[in-house]
Amino acid sequence: MEEKIKRIESFILDKMKSSRLPALSLGIMQNGKVIYQRGFGRRNLEVGQPATPATLYGIGSITKSFTCLALLQLQEEGRLSLSDPASDYLDFNLKPAGRTVEIQHLMSHTSGIPALAYAEAAILNSVGEEVEDVPVGDVEDMLTFIRESQDQDWLETEPGKRWFYLNEGYVLLGGIIARVSGISYQEYLKENIFTPLEMNRTFFSRENVEADKDAACPYLVAEDERIPQSYLYGSITSDGGIISNVEDMLKYLKLYLKKEDNEIITPGSLTEMMKPRINTPSLQLYQENNNQKGVKADYSLNNHSSYYGLGLSIEEDFFGYRKIGHGGSVLVATAQLNFIPEEELGLVLLANGSGYPLSQLSSYILALLLEEDPDRLDFRQSETRLEKLTGTYQAYQGNYSLEISRRGDLLKLKNLSSSLGDEEILIPDRLAEDRIELFALQGGKRLPVEFYFRKGETVLLYGRYKLKKVSELVD
Repeated sequence: MEEKIKRIESFILDKMKSSRLPALSLGIMQNGKVIYQRGFGRRNLEVGQPATPATLYGIGSITKSFTCLALLQLQEEGRLSLSDPASDYLDFNLKPAGRTVEIQHLMSHTSGIPALAYAEAAILNSVGEEVEDVPVGDVEDMLTFIRESQDQDWLETEPGKRWFYLNEGYVLLGGIIARVSGISYQEYLKENIFTPLEMNRTFFSRENVEADKDAACPYLVAEDERIPQSYLYGSITSDGGIISNVEDMLKYLKLYLKKEDNEIITPGSLTEMMKPRINTPSLQLYQENNNQKGVKADYSLNNHSSYYGLGLSIEEDFFGYRKIGHGGSVLVATAQLNFIPEEELGLVLLANGSGYPLSQLSSYILALLLEEDPDRLDFRQSETRLEKLTGTYQAYQGNYSLEISRRGDLLKLKNLSSSLGDEEILIPDRLAEDRIELFALQGGKRLPVEFYFRKGETVLLYGRYKLKKVSELVD
């Protein structure tokens, strides 16, 4: 275990450095016990305060799982049913394809209404990127805002047929919780989830966060600077407004990992949350072949790898296990909660900015803890195999030069003599240890682009040219 932890810690620090992420906190739980927790980096750059497991961060859309938990509590009490029309509780009369939107459709993002980007507008405006504002102050405003989408022909499919991630729908769910319970959404969660689970430093309000002695400063992480920001207190609530810490979130995680009864929800309701209800657009790309020495990119549209339940995402085959959880981002803070039910293993990652994706950090950590090779993960295939191709390449006697750089899961080819061409995107096709095949699109046709390794050299075959790598890229 000690070697795994060292590897995890090195990976985290490396990715924080490369993405300029100021601070991150991690907690790991197995078999009902906290087996690791630590803070990395600085929660406040101005005064150099270190991050700890108790540091407060915005958890973003992990809040959605709390919202669904609250609705299932109300269902267990007989105060509502998830199959009830949303219009039974709110002035919500939208009928995509003429069908009724039920509470469970909003919970599973299957209402038939595509994202309307109210939260994106609020977040972008808060960091100084001016976009058209959506003046949503409460649930009534949201109802008016959504109602206009039907008038503008914005509804797409009948409920239950397709996954459209809809923050606006979760604002409505918060309104339903308030209507049925007779108290605010925030008060309901505090009384019925936070307090029973002893999540005593989990908040919604500015007053609580600013009075806390271990709160991370949220940052907008730009290319050349990290700019202090503030959370959108009150503007984002039941879809992403919770501010918490690793210590409290591990108590919440334990709820999903324990196999015995607990005082706030039945195991049956938790099972309902974790049941796949709709496939998400995410598709498995890389397929292993040649005894795992290479992978082939599969661009077919029928290899679904992930699903959505009620406030939780489900990956059905993570090294043969089910991986469940949710991510969160309010741009100036990011979060990830994931767990493997069969192994009673889970983790929480919280950070005060957008940097290296926490979903990828989470998968890397869980793979190591499951005794699996994290380099077999899709994102690692791109990182490890494509990154080594980047650099400057020259043809015979240096009279023709190209630059290869990585852009996420793709490569970019740039002609260093602009008169001979511009830039092209290279799309992975097959990644093997000794040869990597990609392709470019030219005039509607597919042009193979090949890299291979021989005698310590990296060779590029591009159209009519053969080039060799002569230098690495300089950041």
